[in-house]
Amino acid sequence: MLPLSRNGLGPVIAPTLTAPQRCLVTGAAGFIGYHLARRLLAGGHTVAGVDNYSGPTGADLKRERAAQLGEHAGFELIDLDVADRSACDALFAERCPEVVFHLAARAGIRHSVAHPAASASGNVSGTVSVLEACRQHGVRHLVYASSSSVYGLGGTPPFAEAEAADRPASAYAASKRAGELLAHSYSHLYGLPTTSLRFFTVYGPWGRPDMAYFAFAEAIRAGRALPLHNRGAMSRDFTFVGDVVEALVRVMQRPPGGPTPYRVYNVGRGEAVDLLTFVETLERALGRKAALDLQPKQDGDLLDTWADPAALEQDTGFRPATALEDGLAAFAAWFEAWTGAPAARNGKNGRNGESGHRREAQRPR
Repeated sequence: MLPLSRNGLGPVIAPTLTAPQRCLVTGAAGFIGYHLARRLLAGGHTVAGVDNYSGPTGADLKRERAAQLGEHAGFELIDLDVADRSACDALFAERCPEVVFHLAARAGIRHSVAHPAASASGNVSGTVSVLEACRQHGVRHLVYASSSSVYGLGGTPPFAEAEAADRPASAYAASKRAGELLAHSYSHLYGLPTTSLRFFTVYGPWGRPDMAYFAFAEAIRAGRALPLHNRGAMSRDFTFVGDVVEALVRVMQRPPGGPTPYRVYNVGRGEAVDLLTFVETLERALGRKAALDLQPKQDGDLLDTWADPAALEQDTGFRPATALEDGLAAFAAWFEAWTGAPAARNGKNGRNGESGHRREAQRPR
C-alpha cells in the first residue's frame, strides 16, 4: 500500500516523471513563471509558455522576461488568454503537454480590492478552462499556483493544509481557493492528478513592481517615504523565488495517486518575519536608509502569515531555506542592474550599515 501524504489528501507516488517532459506553463512571462521556465529548460524539458501580458503593472518586465526565454531553443511563448476556452483547447491539442503548471492569474490583493469582479471572474474562468483542457487531452499532472491568502480570517499561524480556509479576506483569496476546489473536483470526477501549492509571500529578482518589496526598494532608492500599513505591525513568511521553483519541480515529478489524485502543499520557510525587520534587511542590501510612513491597516490584508511546510518536506525531501539576507541581496543586485543606478554601498548610510530608524511599531490593542 502506498503511504499517505502528511496532508491526508492522497497517497504519495515515488518520482515517475524524471525523464524530460513536454511542459506547458501559463503565465510564463510573469515573475514565478519566468524562473520556472528557465529551470525546466535547464533540466532538458521542452516548454510552451502562455501569457497575454495583462496586468496593471510591469509590462516592460514581462517583455524582457519573454525575450530572455525566447533565446532558448526548447521554448516558445504563445500570446493567449487561458480564459478563452476554445483557444486554450486548441493549444493543448497542438502541444500535447504532459505536465501543466497553471500560474496565470490576475494577481494581487490590492488589485482585487479595487476590481473584485475582474479578479475573481478572470482567475476562476481561466482555471476552469485549463482544467477542462487537461481533462480532454490526457495531461499527466497539473500543478496549480495557489496562495497563502486562502487561509483568510479563520486560520491560526503557523498555517497547516488541514485548515478550513473558508473565510477569505479578499476576492483574490476567494478566487484562489475556488481554483483549489475546482481542481479537487476534477481529480475526484475525472482522475486528473493535481497538486495545489500555496505560495507564501514570494520575493526575488524579476519580481512584479506592484509587490510590496519591489515598491519598498523603489521608494528607498528615490528617497521617498516608504508606506507601512498597520504601522508596520505585520509579519510574513517571506519565500525566495528559487525555493518556490524548487518546490514546483519536485512536486512535478510526484503526481498524486489514489481514488482522488489531489494534494495541497504550503510553500514557505516556516518562519514569520516582522515587516520592520524585513525593511531593515532590505536597507542593508541596498545600502540606503528608508524613511517610514506609518499608515493604517489596508482592507484585505492579513496581519500575519506563517507556513507549516512539514508536508512538503516529508513528501519531497525539500523545505524552503534561503535566508532573507541572501534572498534580498540577490534581489538588490538585480534591482540595481535593472534600474540602471546602483544603490549606495552598505555602510554608507547609518552607522555600520544599520538602518538608523527607530523600530516603534507595536500591535494595536
